[in-house]
Amino acid sequence: MASVLQSDHEKRKQISVRGIAQVENVTNFKKAFNRHLHFTLVKDRNVATPRDYFFALAHTVRDNLVGRWIRTQQYYYEKDPKRIYYLSLEYYMGRALCNTMINLGIQGACDEAMYQVGLDIEELQEIEEDAGLGNGGLGRLAACFLDSMATLGLAAYGYGIRYDYGIFTQKIQDGWQTEWPDDWLQYGNPWEKSRPEFMIPIKFYGHLEREGDKYKWVNCQMVYAMPYDSPIPGYGNNTVNTMRLWSAKAPKNFDLKFFNDGEYIQAVCDRNLAENISRVLYPNDNMFEGKELRLKQEYFMVAATLQDIIRRYKSSKFGCRDPVRTNFEAFPEKVAIQLNDTHPALAIPELMRILVDIEEMPWDKAFEITQRACAYTNHTLLPEALERWPIHMFEYLLPRHLQIIYDINAKHMERVASLWPGDFDRMRRMSIIEEGHVKNINMAHLCIVGSHAVNGVAAIHSSLLQKGLFKDFFEMDPHKFQNKTNGITPRRWLLLCNPNLADLIAEKLGETWVTKLDELRGLEKYANDQKFLLAVAKVKQENKMKFAQYLESTTGMRIDPSAMFDVQVKRIHEYKRQLLNILHIVTMYNRMKRNPNMDFTPRVVMIGGKAAPGYHMAKQLIKLYNNVGRVVNNDPIVGNRLKVVFLENYRVSLAEKVIPAADLSEQISTAGTEASGTGNMKFMLNGALTIGTLDGANVEMAEEMGNDNIFIFGMTVDEVDELVKKGYKPREYYEKNEELRQALDLIRGGFFSPEKPDLFHDVVDALLNHDRFCLLADYGAYIECQDKVSELYKDPMAWTKKSVMNIAASGKFSSDRTIEQYAREIWGVEPSDFVIPPPYEDPCRGNEEAAAK
Repeated sequence: MASVLQSDHEKRKQISVRGIAQVENVTNFKKAFNRHLHFTLVKDRNVATPRDYFFALAHTVRDNLVGRWIRTQQYYYEKDPKRIYYLSLEYYMGRALCNTMINLGIQGACDEAMYQVGLDIEELQEIEEDAGLGNGGLGRLAACFLDSMATLGLAAYGYGIRYDYGIFTQKIQDGWQTEWPDDWLQYGNPWEKSRPEFMIPIKFYGHLEREGDKYKWVNCQMVYAMPYDSPIPGYGNNTVNTMRLWSAKAPKNFDLKFFNDGEYIQAVCDRNLAENISRVLYPNDNMFEGKELRLKQEYFMVAATLQDIIRRYKSSKFGCRDPVRTNFEAFPEKVAIQLNDTHPALAIPELMRILVDIEEMPWDKAFEITQRACAYTNHTLLPEALERWPIHMFEYLLPRHLQIIYDINAKHMERVASLWPGDFDRMRRMSIIEEGHVKNINMAHLCIVGSHAVNGVAAIHSSLLQKGLFKDFFEMDPHKFQNKTNGITPRRWLLLCNPNLADLIAEKLGETWVTKLDELRGLEKYANDQKFLLAVAKVKQENKMKFAQYLESTTGMRIDPSAMFDVQVKRIHEYKRQLLNILHIVTMYNRMKRNPNMDFTPRVVMIGGKAAPGYHMAKQLIKLYNNVGRVVNNDPIVGNRLKVVFLENYRVSLAEKVIPAADLSEQISTAGTEASGTGNMKFMLNGALTIGTLDGANVEMAEEMGNDNIFIFGMTVDEVDELVKKGYKPREYYEKNEELRQALDLIRGGFFSPEKPDLFHDVVDALLNHDRFCLLADYGAYIECQDKVSELYKDPMAWTKKSVMNIAASGKFSSDRTIEQYAREIWGVEPSDFVIPPPYEDPCRGNEEAAAK
């Protein structure tokens, strides 16, 4: 218990934007905390562990959510607004405790209460497991969107899967990545509430029987979907929305054949097969893997969700609990279904199945309703990431859905043929069913055909979709295509993770910027204010010292907080070009070895991220980076001037520590490959400068802050296309550039792997012979740009001025702005600034006040 005791008064954090502690609230919190320790945890202070204290605190905070949660749902039933359903197979939520306290405005009271009972709230926060139900950007975006939807007062629900095991825990052993299970539910989840009363049956397998012109799906295997609800609090508006995650449960009735054979044990064991559906998150990002279990997961989630949506649609009228809507005419006016990438694409044929087979609606009417209700967000331009499911798998697992997809495609092909008669090549390109060695269903095509809106996630990405990947569809239905540039929630990515910077901003601008991030533009007038620049630099330095301390306590590695913190954190993938970063490290190392007395700007280069377990090249890159680090970090000539750190097991809670401490953010993907990126926005909001290509959201970031405040290098999308068309020869760049040749020769020659000299031959050979992502073509420009970065870092005031201009320009990249655009331009709803009355107030009072306004 000693480690959790807080004796040093100086360690308490200053609270300003995050809520001032009222004496009465502090007293109530202490009482509630002790009550939960006693009655919920069944412990006293003599035997309680730090984890018990965390759970007691989490339950105390949750108490403040429950009344608001219930009242929000009551309000929705009373008002019957259009409901938004966000369908995502991934939610990278991270920790909930601190975020909840901030959004409810109780951080100050909690902090003071814990201090008074002798506990350190920061240490308790560290005990919470990350809810890592996502691979990277896609899942974290979904989490930011839920926060914004609640903050904007939208009647929104996030639907997904409650995986028993989230994204694997990464451990580095001898420089290699190893994967360990992420048993995030081992100690229970204090935030969720199971809802067995809403359990839903899901069918698989079986076959079809025709009855007249109708089909029946019979002899199916049944699995049940059990919902677990987690509260999603909005910021300062008492709105608490719901994230509903489904867990697979076996049906109660066992296979009687086993009982009759006396195989009771076998019958019980076989229940596990059904429950495997929600066992584990697929650890793949930007790579499609056509596994049967994955298809089961996708259908399981959408089938359970759509049954739930329709149940709510039928009964959601003036607070009535009985089904009162029997007509589906109003369905698109009351329901918006957003498909987060193609993973929930089966929502389209499943909704058709329900409307046609169960609600007995004519096909054309059912398709019109489906199309008006559904919208699709595309998240990638990489061909290997697009989902294409084999027909035979559908035939076996979802026979009725295959038939519905064939029927959707037939009508779609009729339309294409009528618009472009005789253009069979276009028909082949636009078909949902792809003919070839193996017949596949193109899920992106299904999403486009079955939706009324299709959007990319950055201006350049949406433009490339329209000109390239979905060109034919854009020519047919240009009105469907939109752009919605991604955003991040400023609550987690500034207020929570960088409180000192938030306080500094609040001193100058007040506190309304937390929900109106555009107001950060007001900082521009302080960009030449010496006092303000010094204060910003001081906050950054404190964050760096805190992170250096964290790194030493967790890894034993010491880094110099006065050196430039050069950070690249994201999934390890060839297109993100961590290898370009590694070549820069080797180049800097070679320069110091050649000239030990050279004038060198000290750097700590940090890379963090996970590689998909089956992605050989990505795992090689992790090993190479660690081997380079081993040599560089132990070379006496280099000393403390250059350090190389791999951030093991990168996750949301680690991002919250490293992003506020970063000086330089590396966003160096090949132009035309990154859809948007959101890490780039988090670094920008926290005052790091970006070195990057004109790719994804980097383009819009440069527009917002001005090219003087960002380090842009490398080829544009058009230049990459031109180079590839004329025949890109990477070897020519290798032969022309001496520093590049030295770096690659060192790697290939086994300098960084003396125990196995040919270890990295594959990496170098791939670069010299294929170099799919034009890394060698951009190397020279990257090194030149990095030299400019080093030069600027020598002038702290000039660097900090650019840092302030970055923060001031980040308003556009709030997920609140993104969600406002989705709401108005795709879902047809208006965000609300109505504040639901808190649980201790008369609910009518707030409504009367709102009406008076």
